[in-house]
Parts: sequence; structure tokens; C-alpha cells
Amino acid sequence: MAAKAEKTFTFLVVGGGIAGVTCVEQLSFQIPSAEVALITAGPHIKAVTNYKQVSKTLEEFDVEERPSSVLEEKFPNLTVIHSAVKSLHTQSHSVETADGRVFGYEKLCICSGGRPKLLTQDNPYVLGIRDTDSAQEFQKLLSKAKRIVVVGNGGIALELVYEVEGCEVIWAVKDKAIGNTFFDAGAAQFLIPSLEAGKPEKAFPCKRPRYTTEEPAGGALQTFTADGHLRGKSTGPPEPGSALGPDWHEGIALRGAEQVSRKVSVEYQCEVEKIFTSEELLNSQQQTLTPENNGSWPVYVQLTNGKTFGCDFVVSATGVVPNTEPFLQGNKFAIADDAGLQVNDYMMTSEPNVYAAGDVCTAGWEHSELWQQMRLWTQARQMGWYAGRCMAAHVLSEPIELDFCFELFSHITKFFNYKVVLLGKFNGQGLGTDHELLVRCTKGQEYVKVVLRGGRMVGAVLIGETDLEETFENLILNQMDLTPYGEELLNPDVDIEDYFD
Repeated sequence: MAAKAEKTFTFLVVGGGIAGVTCVEQLSFQIPSAEVALITAGPHIKAVTNYKQVSKTLEEFDVEERPSSVLEEKFPNLTVIHSAVKSLHTQSHSVETADGRVFGYEKLCICSGGRPKLLTQDNPYVLGIRDTDSAQEFQKLLSKAKRIVVVGNGGIALELVYEVEGCEVIWAVKDKAIGNTFFDAGAAQFLIPSLEAGKPEKAFPCKRPRYTTEEPAGGALQTFTADGHLRGKSTGPPEPGSALGPDWHEGIALRGAEQVSRKVSVEYQCEVEKIFTSEELLNSQQQTLTPENNGSWPVYVQLTNGKTFGCDFVVSATGVVPNTEPFLQGNKFAIADDAGLQVNDYMMTSEPNVYAAGDVCTAGWEHSELWQQMRLWTQARQMGWYAGRCMAAHVLSEPIELDFCFELFSHITKFFNYKVVLLGKFNGQGLGTDHELLVRCTKGQEYVKVVLRGGRMVGAVLIGETDLEETFENLILNQMDLTPYGEELLNPDVDIEDYFD
């Protein structure tokens, strides 16, 4: 049984990432008189800035690290509590923090995000990049590195491999093509030359301030653990930071020790079999290594394709797992197959008065045919916003419907300096063989792919400045029969927007 709560809030939100902050803003805006609290482990929160609604479902925004006091100044009814959560007691409607305090709630929203899936725990040569502390540690290690091995094929791996200079990169991907989460092999082929080419000079300063982590007080000792977390002299577990923004590498000089600008070799369709040190290597005689590799690197990575590479360190960028750990014990949450907290179409978990949003949750309602959950910034913002709306509506006994943003999957991002727009079932997800693709590609300029099923557009990938996103979004939403247009749909000489205004 939890101790008595020192204060009870109408709304309590856990997590200072995009989902949690958006949820808190929405609650404070909807019911300005309600007492709202945000529990966050780090000193900074993630704020959405420069928000722009590009079309019906597409949105663009920047993500900035801000001191949490910014939120408190904006919303007088908000209290920010700095601590990690130790446990949740759904029976008594209370949350205990790591520093031993207990807070009650009427409605709770868990927005604790995800934590990196690390290749191996407690190996000082393996770094997982997920939060701002680990990005700084990466920068520090990289400045002395001649070769690194990057494992993973998601967004962080893609950006990392493109941004790192002055260091050889061996990139191990488990798929046949790079960026499998986002692209098909055609788009990957379009992007690959960018890895060989010199990077364009940055013509504009970055809008986002540099990531900083406050130094521990009084010259306390700072050490980094293998999972990239910062440890001061405290004895508690490392406190996780928030996930990185889509342009997290801006303003961080990612330079290695070598003079080369970029040297990336991709090893396809393989995973890590084993990671070992040079001592272990010398003791195991069966390793066949090239002479330059022999015992001269601090760490070695053996891949399932039989190759072994020595390197200065390994970056584990293999995705995230929902960070549910502090909330499960003693409670009866329904957990989805991907280990997230299952939520219904009001963002409610199976425990009464407990909601969840962002990477920690799994959308358990019946999805629209054109939407899928992906643990991305845009969805963390949408889910946090909608969870706040639902919590407020339930307190005010108002009806609420599933938000329109869950009708169509849409995401804008940037890879290898190209604008990338993803719509609907952009990779034919779940369509089996029942679809056809139309592709238009202008080398070095644009790549356009359309996914059709039964003559209707159900997905698209747009790379480069195509200006087609709004037209394609409309065609997907209104499910118009495009059979009469055939191949003309992507004919560069036909101004498709004029057709479908």
C-alpha cells in the first residue's frame, strides 16, 4: 500500500517528452482551473516550436529543449515535479517518485516514451543513442575515433551515418536495403549516392539551441554508463533523458579523428553475432582477421555474414522498446504484442482513469485502412494532444470522437538533406501482393512512388521538393478511381495538380 499522497492533482502526466508536454498544454488550455502536474526526470522538457499545418493531415514542427520553468510560466495551474517515477498504484490512484514522494491523481497519463533496444547491456564500447546525454557522449567518443560500427536501420541510424565525418563507418543493416522502416529498395538506391557525395555546405544556422546538460553541482563526478546515460554521484538508477529531435545532430560537430570526409561501407542482411574485446580476440585463435585488424582495436564486432570488424566503438541504433517498467508491478495493464501499454480509441489503458500516449503505448483500436502506428515525433505529438482532449472531455462529461489525424498516416522528415514525405501505406504495409507501384525518379533530384490498390491510391513516398503532397493526400483521402489516368499519373509533363483541384 502506498503512503498517503502529499498532494492530489486533477491531472497528472508522466514524461517530459513531446507526448507528455503536449498533453499537459492541452489539459491546461482545456480546463484552466484544473490542477495539473507533470512529473519529469530531466531538467529540460521537449517543446514543439514553429508548428505548421502543411495540409489536412501533414504537419511540420521543430522540437526544442527548454527548461521546464517555461511551461510553469505559461500555465499558472501547472506544477512540474522533477523526479523519475518509482511505482504506480492504480488502486489508490497514486504515483511514488524515486525521491520518495507520493502524489495522487484523478486522471493519469503515462507518456514515458521508449528506451533504446541495446545490443548488449553494460559494454563500455556499445553506445545507444536516444537522448541528449547520449548524443553528447557520442560526440566526445567520436572525436578520437577512426572507425565505428553502426547497427540499425531506422531514422537515427540513417541520420548518423550521413552526418558523421572524418571517421570510417561500417553500417550493419538487417535488411536488403537501407532505411527499411521508411523506404523501399528504390528509394534507398536513390539516396545511396548521397553517402558518397560531399555534403552541401550548411547555408543557414540551426534554429535549435545546442543540447546542454547541466553540470552536476559542486564538481560532482560525472561518468557515462554504457547505455549512454549520465551519472552524477547519485546512487539511484540513471535518469533517462527525452528522445532526440528530428535534427538532433544540428549544432553538434560529429567529426572523427581522420582527415577523410566520409567513408561508409554498408553490410546488408546481417546482424551482430558477437561483440568482443581485443584480449578476448587474442585468446580465441579461431578468428581470422586481416593483419590491420589484429588486436589493434579496442572492440570487435562479428556479424552473421561471417565478417568481423575492429572498431573504436559500436553505436546501437536498433530502435526502442516502450518504457513501461516502473508502471507494471502490482497493476493489471493490458500489454500489446510490441510490449506497449494497450490503449483504446480514447487513449485509455485497461486500468481505470489511466491513459497513455506516445512511444510507451500501442494503439489498440481498429485502425483506419490508411493509418499505422510508428513511434515517431509526429505521432507522439498527436497522441499527447488527443489524450489531453480525451481526459478533459471525460472530466467535463463531453462527448469526443477519434481525431482525424488517425485517418491517414502522414509524416514529413529529412534524410540525407532531402525532404521526405510519407503518406498512408507508403511501403505497402499489410497489403500483401494486392497492390501495384508507380515510380518516377530523377537522379539526385526527386523520387516519387505511389502505391495503388484496385486503382485507388493508398500510399506514397515523396523525396525531394516534389510539391505533390497535398494533391496525393487528397487522392488518398477521397479514394478516387485513378484507373483512367494509368501511367500518366506520374508523367512529369502533366501538371497533376490541375487535374485534381
